[in-house]
Amino acid sequence: MPKSVFITKLLPEIGIEMLRKEGLNVTVSPNDLPIPQPKLIEIMKVHDALITVSSDKIDKHFLELNTHIDIISQFAAGYDNIDTVEAGRLGVPIGNTPDAMTEATADTAFGLLLNVSRKMFFMHKTIEKGEWKYFKPKAHLGIELHNKTLGIFGMGRIGTAMARRCKGAYGMKIIYFNRNNNIEAEKELGAQKVSFHELLSQSDIISVHSVLSSDTLGIFNRDAFKQMKKSSIFINTARGGIHNETDLIESLHNGEIWGAGLDVTNPEPMNPGNVLLSMENVAVLPHIGSATVEARDAMSRMAAENIIEFYRGNKIPHLLNPESLKNRKSR
Repeated sequence: MPKSVFITKLLPEIGIEMLRKEGLNVTVSPNDLPIPQPKLIEIMKVHDALITVSSDKIDKHFLELNTHIDIISQFAAGYDNIDTVEAGRLGVPIGNTPDAMTEATADTAFGLLLNVSRKMFFMHKTIEKGEWKYFKPKAHLGIELHNKTLGIFGMGRIGTAMARRCKGAYGMKIIYFNRNNNIEAEKELGAQKVSFHELLSQSDIISVHSVLSSDTLGIFNRDAFKQMKKSSIFINTARGGIHNETDLIESLHNGEIWGAGLDVTNPEPMNPGNVLLSMENVAVLPHIGSATVEARDAMSRMAAENIIEFYRGNKIPHLLNPESLKNRKSR
């Protein structure tokens, strides 16, 4: 009997068709509403493989009640919603889709930076409110970006792509905080690895591109914002949990930083009454970093490839927990 795959969201057809052509039985959730964990647990009782999204909670509880699952493939690069350690212990391989959204997410970060620096979101709203009446030479002034210092928090693929845009367009100096040296970025962009304190104190713009982990959870808090320049801009297109939103609001109110651009919030979705949405020097998007046809198609293809290659007995292209394969043999 063919293996069965459940997909928790309506994904681009390319990946779904790949799975079906492979002879797998595929069931796709009929709408885009999040599936409560208890319901997903029951659904998976009759499925062998799972394609998830970041809003699906794949924790120890879920895994222990579905130890029969062969493989889980995440329709995202980030995977903080999945307990990869527990999955590894239980012999469940976890795959993801890195690289697919690199350029799209970097474009989003760059776009947020431009919008914050010139207060574009806020100024657009003044037209809608009928407040555009006459020229005011000193009203709502933005700041220019030429020759500023860009600080990248997490110099991986997306961070490097963002740095490349800022260096090319505005001649920015690039500094970064990362666990390891990024030799490629250092050679290509003249990027310099610095301490976290130096990143905060020296950057005119800080752009966040790291994973959400116990080390990065809430790291951009009131103390961090106080160490930043009063003229600085904070950009986060990674995960909302990396910044403390209450502290961010307070720091913006107190003028401890100049502005902020967010594609991710804490929590998500953001409350429509959140004060950040009415701030002149803030731009917020509803987590659309990978929302291009090209990126989402690539993510769908890569998520499917993880499952297809697993069932073919080949190497899983984007495996997050290699220990799962060894532990799987003892299942």
